[in-house]
Amino acid sequence: MEDTSNAPLKPRPAWETDFPHERVEATHVSRREFAKFLCLVSGGLCAGTAFVAVKDKLLPPHRIVGEHPVCRIGDVPPGGTHGFTLPGSHTPYILIHLESGEWRAFEQKCTHLACAVFYKPGTGKIECPCHNGWFDARTGEVLQGPPPRPLPQLAVILRGEDILVAELAASPA
Repeated sequence: MEDTSNAPLKPRPAWETDFPHERVEATHVSRREFAKFLCLVSGGLCAGTAFVAVKDKLLPPHRIVGEHPVCRIGDVPPGGTHGFTLPGSHTPYILIHLESGEWRAFEQKCTHLACAVFYKPGTGKIECPCHNGWFDARTGEVLQGPPPRPLPQLAVILRGEDILVAELAASPA
């Protein structure tokens, strides 16, 4: 049936005249375009992974050489902690004065995703709040959660009223 009315035709908007396109063509992605996108993203991920692997091999982790002063014994009460970094390193460490009177020092980054860990006074545990990971405050061993390995530990040396840390000597195999 034909439109026999003499109603005037509605004029096209100016943008349609300036930028003509079909709606179907605007939303269509060809297989070739999709494959190009996948190759680009895969190549970027591969390059990023290669960069991290090369960086890990070329820049070994910071080694602690000698003894380093941290604080004085009176600065940390039993159940308290003291955060510190060592000269030449950006790695955060945590010094813990356990309620039993023992001293421990650990890297303050979780071995799962490098979230900051915190000592929970009275529990004997170090918590990683990101994914509910728990470490033993005496040994650094994993108690629960996703961390794959224990916290790296430093040796704590008491010399008079001073507290120093050094690299923990590896136990003989």
